[in-house]
Amino acid sequence: MKALPVKNVPPGRGIAGSGKPDVPVAARERLEDEVGDLFFVLVNIARYLSLDPESALRKTNRKFKRRFQWMEEQLRASGRSPAQASADELEELWQQAKQQESRS
Repeated sequence: MKALPVKNVPPGRGIAGSGKPDVPVAARERLEDEVGDLFFVLVNIARYLSLDPESALRKTNRKFKRRFQWMEEQLRASGRSPAQASADELEELWQQAKQQESRS
């Protein structure tokens, strides 16, 4: 499936699900190592705080899914999809989704 173009996003600056930025292979490998190190540090911080990192990630994934589905519903009501919205509009919808949850 071909990714749809995203409005107002500079070339090489992807947003989640919009495709990969153009990063050279050597840099990609280095970045992967660094991101892996960050994950390792975060897991250790969670354990230090007596938290279950896997449970925290599952909760965050559910929260993200709920918010994104709310955004999709708002866009669908106006006859559009996320790919047809600007980055600014997506950010505004994201903030509204967060506010909706805090009111519940």
